[in-house]
Amino acid sequence: MKKIYTLLLLCLFTLTATAQTDITPSSKKLTKTETEEFFTPTFKKKNLINFPIFRAYTYQDKSGTYYVALSESADTVNKEKDTVNYSLKAFNFKVDKTISVKKWEINDFKTPNLKGEEKESSIWFWTKYCEFNDLDADGLIEPIIVYGTFGANGYDDGRAKILIYYKGQKVAIRHQNGVLDHERKTQVDVTFYSLPTQIQTHIKELMEKMVKNKHAIFPTAYAEKMDKKAVAISNE
Repeated sequence: MKKIYTLLLLCLFTLTATAQTDITPSSKKLTKTETEEFFTPTFKKKNLINFPIFRAYTYQDKSGTYYVALSESADTVNKEKDTVNYSLKAFNFKVDKTISVKKWEINDFKTPNLKGEEKESSIWFWTKYCEFNDLDADGLIEPIIVYGTFGANGYDDGRAKILIYYKGQKVAIRHQNGVLDHERKTQVDVTFYSLPTQIQTHIKELMEKMVKNKHAIFPTAYAEKMDKKAVAISNE
């Protein structure tokens, strides 16, 4: 009887463990109502979410359930009736029953030039490129957050940043567009080249989309240079 009882316990443990880990990663964009239900005024005040939430997401993988808020400062409205943001912040929270723990935060702002004059007019999240997918099929979602700025010539001399979160590690690709060839510079974190091949390939494809959509002008032969694991890429 004791052996049968032990066997039943082992089976129950195995089934429970399987149920906890055998989760198909999934994500969704929250509606306005769903966003307000999770990111309540009390929750936002407690976690210092001071800007309006532009968009929110939730995703689930074998490590748990997460909520992401992309917030922008919405400082003014320009002549084209577009919202102008001087700053932005993003937050990621892991939810375990009734407890929410902040896992990471993004904080950035538009920058002046060396003379203190306005170099960038606005900064915002490029949600066209933001995504939450399990790119390497390991049961964990790799959040990708992309945002950028407008310069004096719009996208042509603004900057862009691609952030990849892989198993708690932030990996960044920072890019400065430029009207002239020598002004275009791309900085790749060395840790990018340690990411699984599937993730690296996906990011390179994303960068190609940015070029096609005229949101980025990368230096000449940037793809070939990334294949050689370059970290500082320019036309100089």
